[in-house]
Amino acid sequence: MIGEVIMPKKVAFYTLGCKVNQYESDAMAELFKNRGYELVGFDDVADVYVINTCTVTNEGARKSRQIIRKAARRNPEATIAVVGCYAQLEAEEVSRIPGVDVVVGTKDRHKIVDLVEQAGKNNEKIIEVEDIMQTRNFEEIAFRGHRQRTRAFLKIQEGCNMFCSYCIIPYVRGPVRSRTLESIIREAENLAGDGFKEIVLTGIHLGLYGADFKGGPTLYDVIERLSRIEGIKRIRLSSIEAMELSDDLIKKLASLDNFCHHFHIPLQSGSDRILKLMNRRYTTAEFEERLRFIRDIMPDVGITTDVIVGFPGETDEDFEITRKFIERAAFSRLHVFKFSPRKGTPAAEMPDQIPGPVKESRSRELIRLSRRLERDFRDGLTGKVLDVLFEERDNRGLYHGLTDNYIRVAVWSDQDLHNRLLPVRLIENRDEYIFGEIKKF
Repeated sequence: MIGEVIMPKKVAFYTLGCKVNQYESDAMAELFKNRGYELVGFDDVADVYVINTCTVTNEGARKSRQIIRKAARRNPEATIAVVGCYAQLEAEEVSRIPGVDVVVGTKDRHKIVDLVEQAGKNNEKIIEVEDIMQTRNFEEIAFRGHRQRTRAFLKIQEGCNMFCSYCIIPYVRGPVRSRTLESIIREAENLAGDGFKEIVLTGIHLGLYGADFKGGPTLYDVIERLSRIEGIKRIRLSSIEAMELSDDLIKKLASLDNFCHHFHIPLQSGSDRILKLMNRRYTTAEFEERLRFIRDIMPDVGITTDVIVGFPGETDEDFEITRKFIERAAFSRLHVFKFSPRKGTPAAEMPDQIPGPVKESRSRELIRLSRRLERDFRDGLTGKVLDVLFEERDNRGLYHGLTDNYIRVAVWSDQDLHNRLLPVRLIENRDEYIFGEIKKF
């Protein structure tokens, strides 16, 4: 019909799991937008649903299946694409879920739009999953980031070869692959040009960046080169292992003005016996020595961590040792996870599995400890003036942002502070943030 308006097709995303998954979903969403699709919320009726799955735990796999079925009910005529870790591990199982049209693992995400359109056009089921252990190259997906955000995640590394006894990730993400320095800088320059002031470097095992290069750039080379890009005021690491933070690396990072004084260093357990069962490659003494050295070089540093409670064989004594270690280490925040056995990992078959109520009790105790440690860390900052990168205003009118050592700060302001980096005097420690005042000049 003459003059008929053709509406763009709609695509909706649902992302489970880690920040790497979120980065990859955002990048795939941009591919759809570049092809003329309209991005809508997952609860809307869409022509295409993309579910980026997680399989770190059995619960993650169960939730992935639940979301797939929800999309099929939302619009039975839609094309449903399932991507990510669960799709990589259980491609055939995923393909048998009613409504699934496209299955893509942890590579070839750059083909997602073509695969979706091919499935829709030919009314066929497509499974695009290869042996990830044979993959040797970093997969790039062009991505400019979300304009409404202040921090941009930049993925520079893929894969892991550490094989912790509880973790399925090496089997679904494959061996270590690093992104070229030229590609990293190109994306970072685009992000800086779009107004982002903070870059968060992310990967599956970030500290292994460059391990697959022969004499190529190191993680520090990446950070140092990013520090010279005009407009980038902060560079943050998403997560790094303790033993990958050498004395030399810490000193070099401390010398960069725009490197954030914040490290997320996974502990997992404060018991050496449990660490050995987990196949973690350090002792608590080595971990503690790394914390001490970092704090000597960066006295204002914030150090957050991950802890798993209820690992098979964890006794009351092991848990108490862990609790005391955490208290002594004075982390600024904990991420507490209850152990969930993942089929295919050694830990799932270990004896002495811990009952659910015990795991729940230990989790609650560490969460309470985390709140106290976080408040103690904020107490030590009260009265100081720190730069805050503001993000958003809440429904009470308070504008919230983060310091470089990862403390949430809120101020009253009738101005739009979004994406502004301003000095703030920290006045009052409240439940989840420090209240402050923007310093007047």
